[in-house]
Formats: sequence, C-alpha cells, structure tokens
Amino acid sequence: MKIALDAMGGDYAPENIIHGAVLALREFPHITKLFLTGDTPRIEAELRKHGCNDSRIEIVHTTQVVDMADSGLDSVRRKKDSSVSRAVDLVKDGSAQAVVSAGHTGAAVTASLIKLRCLPGIERPAIASIMPSLGKHWVLIDAGANPDAEPAHIVQNAFMGAAYAQRVLGRKNPEIGLMSNGTEEEKGNAATKETRALLRAIPALNFRGNVEGHDLFNDPPDVIVCDGFVGNILLKTCEAMAHAMFSMIKTELYSSLRTKIGALLAKPAFKRVHTKTNADEYGGMPLLGVNGVTIISHGGASALAMKNALRMACETIRHEVNPHIIEAVQRHHDHATATPA
Repeated sequence: MKIALDAMGGDYAPENIIHGAVLALREFPHITKLFLTGDTPRIEAELRKHGCNDSRIEIVHTTQVVDMADSGLDSVRRKKDSSVSRAVDLVKDGSAQAVVSAGHTGAAVTASLIKLRCLPGIERPAIASIMPSLGKHWVLIDAGANPDAEPAHIVQNAFMGAAYAQRVLGRKNPEIGLMSNGTEEEKGNAATKETRALLRAIPALNFRGNVEGHDLFNDPPDVIVCDGFVGNILLKTCEAMAHAMFSMIKTELYSSLRTKIGALLAKPAFKRVHTKTNADEYGGMPLLGVNGVTIISHGGASALAMKNALRMACETIRHEVNPHIIEAVQRHHDHATATPA
C-alpha cells in the first residue's frame, strides 16, 4: 500500500509525525511506499534520530506549511506547495492510495474536496469517527468536516456512515440515529426535524430516530449522524472527559497506601479500559465522500496516534468503502426517481 504522509502537519511536527511513521514502517510490512511531504532537511534529521533508512520512504520536498490561522480555502489557493497540498496531489495523480494529515483540518478537507472531488451523489464530505461504548463501537459522522451542513447533507452522512459500519465494523444492517436534544419526535431544532423527516422516508436506511447524550455509551445505534459543528464538539468533549476521568481516578488511587495496593491489583483492567477510550489508539478518522482516501488525525497527535493513523489508512484502502457508498446512494436515487411514477 502506498501512502502520502503530511510530515509538517500538526502541533508537534515533524517530530511526532516522523516517529509515528518509523513505528508504522516497522510494524506494517504491507506499507510498500511512504511519501513524506515537507521540509527535507528537517525530515532527514528526524529519520536519523530514529536510525531509520527504510527504502520504502520517499521524501517530497515542500516549501510551505499551512498555519492554524489560515482558512482552509485560502491555504489551498495561496499555498500550493504546502505539505498537505502536495500529499493530496500524490493521491490525485495515482502515486499514493491515501493521504494522512494531522495538520489544519480545514486545509486537509478543502484540498481533498478540490483536488479529489466528491463521489457521485455526495455533495459534501464528512469525517467519520469510531467511538467506544459499553457494548460496542459505533460511528459518529460528521465529526468536523462540514459545520454548516444542510439536512440533505446529513442524509448523505447516513449513507456514508452505514457503508462504513458495514465494511469496517461488520454490521449487516446498521442502525442509524440522529443526534438531538431528546429522543421524542418533537425534539430538535428546525434543521433536525427536517433531517428526521427525510431519514424516516428512506426505506433503505435502518433509522431508529433521535438519540441524545444518554444514548451514546449505553445503547447507541451503529451510526449517529449530525452536522460537523455538533459532531466536533461532541468528539472533543468525549475525549476530554475520558482523559479527565482517568486523571481523577489516578489521583484518588494514589492518595493512600491502601488504594495504591488496590490500583496495583486492578492495573490490567484499568489498562484495558484506557486502551479502549484512548484517542491515540484510533489514530485518525477517514474523510468519507471524496474520491480517494484521506485520514484526518488530531493536531496534537502523538507518535502512537500517527502510527495508528497510518494503520487506519491501510484498513480504509483494504475495505474499499467508496464503491459501497456510491452503490448505496445510487440505489436510493433510483428508488426516489421511480417512486413518483
């Protein structure tokens, strides 16, 4: 598998990015080519630090970096030689099968949208995030790509999320839920109510109805849809809450000798829960709806997160989600066109 990695994207680039790349190359032999886009001297210095001279690496020198203050559209227009733009170019021209970036999310989304274009039947791409719960993992979509989504876009999110849940999570008939402020039919703002009516009218979707915050970790559907504004707040709140809870538990466990002994005995259990809730273990999130594979990682991603983002890129390539999205949207379009007649 051939992957383009934005080596200059992220709060701790290129250090964490290159370290994660080295870990991935050592663990994943199915990565046959890894393009590192960015400042060549800095990339080479990081590779030397880790004693890495892997022949699968090819450095693509770039002269620009997208700053967090840049807008997504302006960064693509004005910084054509940025590390993220050049990485997406490699997917566009067929040199790479996927792009991974922990940099400016808006720039990665915009570059992918402009250069790769959307899949047929999809108007706006959306970020899918795999989330943990007590009984299973589920898909949150959109986790931040399209904050101003219209109801029709959220319906498209449902098709994309269902295809992803089928191919990646192995759910035969994924249940869809719509994020709202209550499960009752009358709950939600105007956009939520309009979206719910549209989803109810699509027989191809296994639509549960509204879901609220209480449902996320006890009995979630396989896919929860929302706009990117709500989804991104939800994602970051959940991640911050998990981190805060473990910090509070650790503080209490180390407060006395008795609790320290208990903590030692329960350490394996705590480690399993931490692994399940640690965002770094998931690494990145696929941008669904574009004609290619784009994996978005956190700006503050660790080396572990970058390694797992590259793993997710490989998994997304292998699962071939895009053809299934196209097929599902086309079936819906054909059914909607035929129904009036």
